[in-house]
Amino acid sequence: METFYFYLLALVAVVSGYLVVTCKSPINNAVALMMTFVCLANFYVMLQAPFMAAIQIMVYAGAILMLIIFVIMLLNMDSLKGQKTSHSVSWAAGLGVLIFIQVYFVLNRSEPTGLTGGITNQVVATVGHTQLIAQSLFTDFLLPFEIASILLLVAIVGAVVLAKKNV
Repeated sequence: METFYFYLLALVAVVSGYLVVTCKSPINNAVALMMTFVCLANFYVMLQAPFMAAIQIMVYAGAILMLIIFVIMLLNMDSLKGQKTSHSVSWAAGLGVLIFIQVYFVLNRSEPTGLTGGITNQVVATVGHTQLIAQSLFTDFLLPFEIASILLLVAIVGAVVLAKKNV
């Protein structure tokens, strides 16, 4: 039953991803993108990563998608709707097929390295996903985390300054 659910979910994710690229209305693109995000969250649940599934829904399907919809509505994208040429679609389809073939050959012809980490399934079951992620984030990766927060702060200040000049 789990295999059937995986294939059904994969089909929905691929179809919604296709609709993100091919829909003519920007709002329909955003709705299809939301469906793709929800499918990805379901994949995380199937991999027993509930924290990542919750983050996928809250951050991407919630915040990022609402930002995209806000920008679409702010810019009135219906008036800017352009025509898609058949050349760009055929080039993108060809590139997608080439990438798929490359990934297929890499996955089927490569060998696993045999390296194992210190975090096993038993450690995850006893400690928990969230605690392991937080411990790694705030000990091993504290400097990159703080640098990313400073860059986000600078981007917010820059956006406010640019918006203030136009008002």
